[in-house]
Amino acid sequence: MSSPAQTNTQSVAEPKITPKNPAFDFRKYRPFAFAPKLTDRTWPDKTMTKAPIWASVDLRDGNQALIDPMTIPQKMTFFKLLLEVGFKEIEIGFPSAAQVEFDFTRKLIEENHVPDDVTLQVLVQAREHLIARTFESLKGAKRAIVHVYNSTSRVQREKVYGKNCDEIKQIAIEGAKLVKQYASQYPETEWVFQYSPESFSQTETDYAVEVCDAVIDVWQPQNGQEVIINLPATVEASTPNIFADQVEYFCRHLKQRDLITVSLHTHNDRGCAVAAAELGVLAGADRIEGTLLGNGERTGNMDIIVMAMNLYSQGIDPELDFSNMSEIAQIVGECNNLPLHPRHPYVGELVFTAFSGSHQDAIKKSLDYNEKHLAETENFWDVAYLPIDPAHVGRTYQDVVRINSQSGKGGVAYILQRHYGFNLPRWMQIDFSRVVQNQAEEVARELKTEELIQTFEDTYLTQTALNLQDYSVNNKGGEVMFTGQVEMNGDIIDLEGKGNGPLSSFIDALAQHTNKRLHIANYAEHAISQAHHLDDDFDSSSDKTNANAVAYIQLNVDGEIYSGVGTCTSTVSAMLKGALSALAQTL
Repeated sequence: MSSPAQTNTQSVAEPKITPKNPAFDFRKYRPFAFAPKLTDRTWPDKTMTKAPIWASVDLRDGNQALIDPMTIPQKMTFFKLLLEVGFKEIEIGFPSAAQVEFDFTRKLIEENHVPDDVTLQVLVQAREHLIARTFESLKGAKRAIVHVYNSTSRVQREKVYGKNCDEIKQIAIEGAKLVKQYASQYPETEWVFQYSPESFSQTETDYAVEVCDAVIDVWQPQNGQEVIINLPATVEASTPNIFADQVEYFCRHLKQRDLITVSLHTHNDRGCAVAAAELGVLAGADRIEGTLLGNGERTGNMDIIVMAMNLYSQGIDPELDFSNMSEIAQIVGECNNLPLHPRHPYVGELVFTAFSGSHQDAIKKSLDYNEKHLAETENFWDVAYLPIDPAHVGRTYQDVVRINSQSGKGGVAYILQRHYGFNLPRWMQIDFSRVVQNQAEEVARELKTEELIQTFEDTYLTQTALNLQDYSVNNKGGEVMFTGQVEMNGDIIDLEGKGNGPLSSFIDALAQHTNKRLHIANYAEHAISQAHHLDDDFDSSSDKTNANAVAYIQLNVDGEIYSGVGTCTSTVSAMLKGALSALAQTL
């Protein structure tokens, strides 16, 4: 037989050391090389005070990133959603790239789906036959943005196109001339010209300025032509502060900056698209392109919902309506056929949900404090762990605190208070949280709200060992006398006791009958408001159904502490039932 030491040694598995994969080699990468020299940057000292101009690119950039691009009915559904949210500039597609894109553009125009205050935007490469097709698709539009682009980054110049800086700039100039030429053939439409130096984020900033100045010289905004210069982080390749430097440097050096709308289009390769867009606005940008929920190529586009709600949380009108967030997420999901992360900022199913006991307790206490000090809070939202009021985006407080084995007394108390009207005192919270934690650990999952209230009822309210029957309480010569009957395990017991109140006289009667040392350790009671009628949560045959009062009793029984709860239309009956509920825990 092996010794204990030998057995223990044999039961321990040898650790497996995985050798480092030689392919995971950071030395293959160089630090970002396109940061402009900007020693007197001003954007760090600025704050956002208003929303930028928003432009949704869901129907173009978002659509081309889908495994299955949207059908025309899906695009129409999405377009109507964008209108409801409040977008005034919507990039609807790439009409020269595919027939379905062309047909959708025609459908919007010919069937009058575009409100007068909404501007359609389409994308096109700087090639004549594509530009001609694009203007054909927009015939009859009241107002439209034609967005032309060509790539300017070093890697694209050298490795994709094999052209030098002058040749790439000439492509941009020729594209600008063609846009201007074809626009003149459709004078019934109010045209806005937009140019993007694609991969601006990986382009030398001085060169990007040079190319954009050349395009602007063709379009002549000084003569009334509306011009947008869009700066895309086509691939996010630096930290947001460097992108902000690029934007500020660009805005400072652009010749006709005061006549130009500067737009940003950030991608999320480094996970910082929202931050880059926010800092870019501080650096001088006027307009933001992005998508709802951030769908886009690779890791996605800038999420307009997040950026807009970030403004909202700072008391700034985002000028977009996200008050029905769940419906928005549902429509986007149905059109894109993409899952939504449950912790997605502002939108995910669990984003306002706290499982942690300490978080739940802090939320509950903050909400309770605000209710009690409404005048002092000046009606501003200020709740621990909740940056905004979930109700403002169409979420219920049921979403806020949910119960699993990590939950504490605060979360359990929150659910019972907010949904059922039980305002558990701290000692009662502690007692019931142990019950809930044991149950959550046993089932190894989150407890549903209805399961929580059922556990509360089973633990304290529906015990059958002790039941209050008829009774009377009389005050005789300063002492309160209790006379009544209690059903104990099926037998009817006559009780008499005395004390300084109904509860103490009842406890005295119980002590005499059970020969136990009984006294009240803690007691609390409150009314259950009309807003928390229990009809939907309890058996309608029970007198708990229309309970107006609840009493919490902590009873010391021979040195051991037991807790109970009683509900009834009568406060006195509720406290007596609470005492029986606690005593029943000993049986």
